[in-house]
Amino acid sequence: MLRISRNLSIDENDLEIVFVRASGPGGQNVNKLSTAAQLRFDTRRIALPDDATARLVTLAGQRMTKDGVIVIHAQRFRTQERNRADAIERLVELLREAMVRPTPRRPTRPTLGSKQRRLEGKKRRGDIKARRGSRGFDD
Repeated sequence: MLRISRNLSIDENDLEIVFVRASGPGGQNVNKLSTAAQLRFDTRRIALPDDATARLVTLAGQRMTKDGVIVIHAQRFRTQERNRADAIERLVELLREAMVRPTPRRPTRPTLGSKQRRLEGKKRRGDIKARRGSRGFDD
């Protein structure tokens, strides 16, 4: 069992990990060995609150299919074990981030001092610009 939060954990049997050939540089190692891990996790198997599900869809983005399956492709390392661990770690981090409720913003008003400083700065800037103009010549 992978512990995500206090009230959410997922079974490792729900994770489907397939090893595929990695892309990119690496010489013959890339062409011969299937070291990249492709993790598939069906989010419908766990009971997430509605707000957490919405956040998960947003955070997962392209990594989530229309059926609610998260696909993570890990190919940073040269061994299957490290890529497998990396994919699982990234999934757990994604789920943990989705479980955190954002703190609501409380609207505040600007202080009297900040209003005065702002207006003084605008006045100073306006005076500088007013002095730039060409003075009229008396001919």
